[in-house]
Amino acid sequence: MSEEIQVTSPVDVLSELTKVLEARKGADADASYVASLHKKGLNKILEKVGEECVETILAAKDAAQSGDKSNLIYETADLWFHSLVMLSHLDLNAQAVLDELQRRFDLSGITEKESRKTSS
Repeated sequence: MSEEIQVTSPVDVLSELTKVLEARKGADADASYVASLHKKGLNKILEKVGEECVETILAAKDAAQSGDKSNLIYETADLWFHSLVMLSHLDLNAQAVLDELQRRFDLSGITEKESRKTSS
């Protein structure tokens, strides 16, 4: 990212990243990794999300054994990033996920899970 972006909170990071991801959707696929993923389509993006998920799981197992959590943070950032690309490809963004998390904030996880069974 060549432009200077000032972020002061995690929400700012997500907001700015959302703007960049949207701008890159239509960028030249030869000049932008995000544009190249969009050009390759949803299946390629999902493949990347799956790959990053496995790498995150392995990093968590390694962190539990070694105590070094730096690679876990790195891999989680990759997983989040590719998940945001996936959302962007489907015309969604981080705010939709934040809204859902906020909706669940005062719900018991057990209650929330039960409500999904009855509403489907």
